[in-house]
Amino acid sequence: QVQLVESGGGLVQAGGSLRLSCAASGRTFSVNAMGWYRQAPGKQRELVAVITSGGTTKYEDSVKGRFTISRDNAQNMMYLQMNSLQPEDTAVYYCNAKGVLITGEYERWGQGTQVTVSS
Repeated sequence: QVQLVESGGGLVQAGGSLRLSCAASGRTFSVNAMGWYRQAPGKQRELVAVITSGGTTKYEDSVKGRFTISRDNAQNMMYLQMNSLQPEDTAVYYCNAKGVLITGEYERWGQGTQVTVSS
C-alpha cells in the first residue's frame, strides 16, 4: 500500500500564501491520480485539485487561478501552492492517492493539515 503525510499548514492572514506538501511512501509506483481535498467545520469533504501521473490537472472552481497543484514523481511528493488565501479557504486539507495493485484498486488518505486564514 501507500502512506501519505501532509505538512505545511498553518495560520495566515487573508491575501497570504501557503504551500502544502504531501510525501508518499510505500508502493508509490502503483499511484495514478493524486489530489488535495479539504473539509471545513460542519461541511463535507470536497475536492480542491487533482493531478494525474501524466501531469493533467483539475481544480475546484473557487480555487482556480489562486491554487496550483504539482507533483514530483521522482521524489514521491505532491504540492499545493495556495495564493490569495481567503477566510473561506479555512479547512483541514487532506492528501489523497488512488492507484492499482494486483489486489485491486485502492484509495489512501493522509492525516490532514490545518489551514486557517484570518480576515
